Amino acid sequence: MSVLDATAPGPVAGGPVAAATAPARALSRRLPPASVLASLAVLAVVLLWSLVPGLVTGHDPAVGVPDDKFTAPGAEYWLGTDHLGRDLLTRIVHGSASSMTSALIAVAIGVLAGGLLGLLGGYLGGWVDAVIGRVVEVLLAIPGFLLAVVIVTALGYDTRNAAIATGVSAVAVFARLMRSEVLRVRTSVFIEAARLSGASAGYVLLRHVLPNAVRPVLSLAVLQFGIAILVIAGLAFLGYGDPPPASDWGLLVSDGREHLLHAPWLVIAPGLVIAVVVLSVSRLSSWLDLGRNR
Repeated sequence: MSVLDATAPGPVAGGPVAAATAPARALSRRLPPASVLASLAVLAVVLLWSLVPGLVTGHDPAVGVPDDKFTAPGAEYWLGTDHLGRDLLTRIVHGSASSMTSALIAVAIGVLAGGLLGLLGGYLGGWVDAVIGRVVEVLLAIPGFLLAVVIVTALGYDTRNAAIATGVSAVAVFARLMRSEVLRVRTSVFIEAARLSGASAGYVLLRHVLPNAVRPVLSLAVLQFGIAILVIAGLAFLGYGDPPPASDWGLLVSDGREHLLHAPWLVIAPGLVIAVVVLSVSRLSSWLDLGRNR
């Protein structure tokens, strides 16, 4: 190679190559990672199952063909059949509505009740904060799943009651986070300016404190949605949800374990669905939290 070749200038910064790659870099920064897109796709599919299960399958989730019982996964039954000849895919699809709705109810209870307690305790302080703090400490001292079992036992064995129990067990987590965020926000300069301008305590609380403290709580709500799916599935597995022929995901795993040796797909299929959905929610939550902290 000659001296002229060695000293030949390369592409300068801001030249045609850099100009061509700049939009690509900007687009890659705007687009979510592939794992987040995959997680969104999984949740979109489950949402489709919940809203319009008839588009996915035309079988009846409670009626089967006795001659087709314990049919292995194949072209006719993609995920196989159970001991009554019922299509397992159909039961999983129809059970998604109950599982997702119950998780949404649980998260809503946790966010509303826990957020309100944390908001009042952190902003008002004094004896209000002390009383709410003791209640939250008691709730945190009891394992969440055990508390959910106690509550659903008192209310009755039903999926809606399981959702309420799961939501109550999450109240302390949301209250603790909301309180810490309110304590951080209420000492800000703009809060002091709003008070000095003559704004009422209620106006400052709702107009300034709440909007600036609620974002981390919403990120936690996404993560708690996946936890709620696991807890409700666990309660259904133990028999605290709707009785058969309901097709809650946890109940499907419980029914399938009796035939684990000769029909393992009855446990593997709903178990994988639960795991994939929960992992997708967890990945989405971590991405939202990362974007918030940037």
